[in-house]
This record gives sequence, structure tokens and C-alpha cells, in this order.
Amino acid sequence: MLYLSLMYQVNMIKKVIIYCCLALLIGVFSCQKQATLQSYLALGDSYTIGESISENKRWPVQLTKFLSEENIHISSPRIIAKTGWTTDELKTEINNSSLDYPYDWVSLLIGVNNQYRGRSTKEFKEEFETLLSDAVTFSGNKKEKVFVVSIPDWGVMPFAEGLDQEQIATEIDNFNQVIYEVCAIEGVHFVDITPISRFANSRKDFIAKDSLHPSGIQYTAWVQKIIPFFLK
Repeated sequence: MLYLSLMYQVNMIKKVIIYCCLALLIGVFSCQKQATLQSYLALGDSYTIGESISENKRWPVQLTKFLSEENIHISSPRIIAKTGWTTDELKTEINNSSLDYPYDWVSLLIGVNNQYRGRSTKEFKEEFETLLSDAVTFSGNKKEKVFVVSIPDWGVMPFAEGLDQEQIATEIDNFNQVIYEVCAIEGVHFVDITPISRFANSRKDFIAKDSLHPSGIQYTAWVQKIIPFFLK
């Protein structure tokens, strides 16, 4: 009987050890998963915040979802953006925000409201350079972790009917040219989604309910254009 009792106790101790080891392994794997979760800061205006669409359709949110399918796991993006913001207004909000940087990834999309309000490309260039410098700083000075998205053409939207749509397109191109040149000089990746935005004149599903902003479907097309930047 004594022998059987001792064997029972030994077996129980073995089971306890096994359970403890399993719990330890689960904890280790959980910590590793958390440690590999990357951070993302998205700076912009109405296009980044996703005016007139649900939160899960915003392109920064869609981007993190699609990247998770590529085994690139990013936490919910920190978004600093608001409908109507110009470059100087975005800068003001950045200065007033508490940011836990460096971030693993940083994006910048700004300028449409500078164009809409009739501001000059010269003024825009100076302010955009400052914002891009901030974006690089927030990435821990890793330019390869920063990308800039071009300004979409709102002139093709129903909202712009009756306006000079060709003039709007020309001005959008001029602002995007400034963005492209600054990015080229600074060595920051530029993603040109403007041609995609112009499909909205023939694709009604590319238009949000406000007749001005992109729909979630259009933002999905943007994301497909952005993803190769991460996969390279």
C-alpha cells in the first residue's frame, strides 16, 4: 500500500510539473506575439479619418487587416486626422498631441484642403516639408518606414458638378507634383492613388454617401496599391 501511495504521489507531481510547463510555454508565446505587434501612426485629413464611412472601412484600418493576412501584425492605427484640415492645422494638432513614438510605421496624406481653399503650392511645399520631417521623426528617423499617399481628385465626384473639374484636376496634379518631388528628395516612399480616385467618374461604388469622399470600396483599392510597400 505504501508503494502504491508513493507512486500515486509521484504521478501527481509529474502532472503538476507538466501543467506548469505548459502554462509557462503559453505565457512565453503570448509575450512573443505581443512583442511582435507593430505600431502605426496615420497623419492626414478627411481621407485618413474616413469621412462618411464606418471606422472599419478607413484605409489605415483596412491596411492593418490586409497586412495581418500577410503575417505582418500591426495594432490599431493611431490616427491624427480631421475633415477639413490643411497642412498648418494638422501641424497644430500634432504639436498639441501626446505621441508615444517611435512608431514602426508612419503615413502622411494631406493637402486637398490647401488646394480647395486656393492656397499656393509654394506655401504648401514649406508646410508639407515640415510635416514630412515630423513623420520621419515619429518613425525613429527611419525613412524606409514612412510612406506618403497622394491627394485624390475630388473633382470627379458628384459634389463637384457645375465646377471647373479640369481646373481642379490640374491643381490636384500640381500639389501632387510638389509632394512627389519632396518625397524624392527626402528618400520617402510615395504612393500615387490619384489615378484610382479618378475611376469614381465611372464607378459609383467608389463614392461615399456624401457624394464627395471615397467609399470603403475605393479605399480597398488604395490599400492594394499600398501593400507592396510593406511586402518589399
